[in-house]
Amino acid sequence: MIKKLHPNVWLLAVVQALMMSTGSLVVFVGAIVGAKLAPVEKLATLPVASATIGTAVTVVPVTLLMQKIGRKSSFLIISFFSILVALLASYAVYNHEFYLFCLSIFLLGTTMACVMQFRFAAIESVSSELMPRAAATVLLGGIAAAFIGPEMALKGKDLLDVPFSGSFILLGVLYLMGLFLLTAFRNTESGENREVSNARPLKVIAGQAVFWVAILSAVIGYVVMSFIMTATPISMHVMDGHSLNHTKWVIQSHIVAMFLPSVFTSWIINRLGITKMMLTGLFAYLICIAVAWSGHHLVNYWVSLVLLGIGWNFLFIGGTTLLPQSYEPEERFKVQAVNEFLVFGSQAVAALSAGWFVFAVGWEIMLLGTIPIILIQIAVILRWHLMKRSAVKSSRTTQHPQQ
Repeated sequence: MIKKLHPNVWLLAVVQALMMSTGSLVVFVGAIVGAKLAPVEKLATLPVASATIGTAVTVVPVTLLMQKIGRKSSFLIISFFSILVALLASYAVYNHEFYLFCLSIFLLGTTMACVMQFRFAAIESVSSELMPRAAATVLLGGIAAAFIGPEMALKGKDLLDVPFSGSFILLGVLYLMGLFLLTAFRNTESGENREVSNARPLKVIAGQAVFWVAILSAVIGYVVMSFIMTATPISMHVMDGHSLNHTKWVIQSHIVAMFLPSVFTSWIINRLGITKMMLTGLFAYLICIAVAWSGHHLVNYWVSLVLLGIGWNFLFIGGTTLLPQSYEPEERFKVQAVNEFLVFGSQAVAALSAGWFVFAVGWEIMLLGTIPIILIQIAVILRWHLMKRSAVKSSRTTQHPQQ
């Protein structure tokens, strides 16, 4: 009999679809608006970069806020804050205020940091055997977000006199819908505030191999994905001359590939186990690099970006599912804050540096540069797997000594 997921999980999946639209809308509109408002051409992509930096900067404060006042209250407060920031972004575009627009997009990083906590809220709402399925279900909202964001951007483009100022008003409407839905969220026992005086120091928690396997899986998954994805439009459209429609199709296919495997991820974990699933994700990255390196045709870009999305999904869900094995309930916010900061701080560096690398060393060399960190993670996972097997054998020998 298939066990049912907690209602929180389905609720968070729907709200994820609404509020994660921030990312796809900003990526779609940010550079276009930036090109019109920026005082110099080189600053056109600053709004998009501001969103990434804002997420990296606010992940720790957002996580600590949830430790202080709980998941539900934090979700509601940040949703209301997001509505105000979306209106500020609309005002900035309408009044041609470039730096105010960048500030508002930076503040929307808080929204993304909040959305990233949905997966932890979901796994805290279910039993341990349902954690992979809960995390995967919430991430499914990303598929809808990939289409809702650009659609809202286009529908809002001519809503007001200044192009795209209305897009951020519609984004605020999405936040309002999310705020309404989140009133039905229920704090679970593991999600409530607990006494943290007995929590172990972070140094002790970080001494566990599973801690680093979980965090590095998410970090490397995000770094490689963001690095290659951000550089793809430059290499594909600017350098190789592929059309904007083809470039958009490749990126959209990549985003779908990031989230669609979530339908099958829990089944894959049950069949293969987390270790083999994460290794499969890393091998998908290596094949992605080989395909992208072998040619500049449309099919090379499409196949490589789809594999990149699948690899990210396996690594990110694997890391998310493993992380709770490294902490006790009273330690979760501290560990989650460290995880989020490392993941999204690294992603910000990767996204910001991708353009420079592809122009400085070229597409092929840039791709080859990601191989060492992929191999490092393969080694980390294999070492951890061998340590687990050794520990199990030692335990069996102790329990059943030879007569």
